[in-house]
Amino acid sequence: MSAELILVVEDEPKLAALVRDYLHAAGFRSEWLADGRLALERLRTGPMPAAVLLDVMLPGLDGLEVCRAVRAFSDVPILINSARVEELDRLLGLELGADDYVCKPFSPRELVARVKALLRRAQGRLAPVTLVPAAGGFAVDEAGQRILWHEQALSLTPVEFRLLRQLLQHPGRVFERAQLLDLIHEDFRDVSDRVVDSHVKNIRRKLAALDPPQECIASVYGVGYRLDAA
Repeated sequence: MSAELILVVEDEPKLAALVRDYLHAAGFRSEWLADGRLALERLRTGPMPAAVLLDVMLPGLDGLEVCRAVRAFSDVPILINSARVEELDRLLGLELGADDYVCKPFSPRELVARVKALLRRAQGRLAPVTLVPAAGGFAVDEAGQRILWHEQALSLTPVEFRLLRQLLQHPGRVFERAQLLDLIHEDFRDVSDRVVDSHVKNIRRKLAALDPPQECIASVYGVGYRLDAA
């Protein structure tokens, strides 16, 4: 079996070389591009990599715009990295469909660990499907990291999957934002619990696209969220 290919989109040659060295040491192949527009064209026309490591500050087209465009045609795992640590950038990256987000400077070992985690989740989608019934006519496919409503599958990122699964497993229970943040971010990273609002916004948009639309996540003012299932 050939090694999995990771596309590294980074305009700092020394950092890109360091990341690629660590990826190769971990058994991956890598491809490097330093321009956002070229990376988008590569993803549109070339063989899809196993995952994409995507910098935000890129020439040609910034990483957030690349992420937005890629999500229109692919669910390839995307890990965004940037020196811009403002919460707005974190929220925006997640809203555009990134699966994970790390801030520079980062440990290359941690980056490789995050890539492996993303790939494990993505590969679970190929495992045999076992659907577990959940509230409101939903079903959870743990191996595939999917949630379905009457056979309609939601296209969820790993974090969105964990959040919605938690709500479905406890219908009627109110979860504080901080509780949900601890549940969905397994590494207990230091981010604002308002990140949960961004995830819920995305999930609600995807629920609204079902036929008929589902509006089952209720906001509890000043506290958090609750799943109301008929």
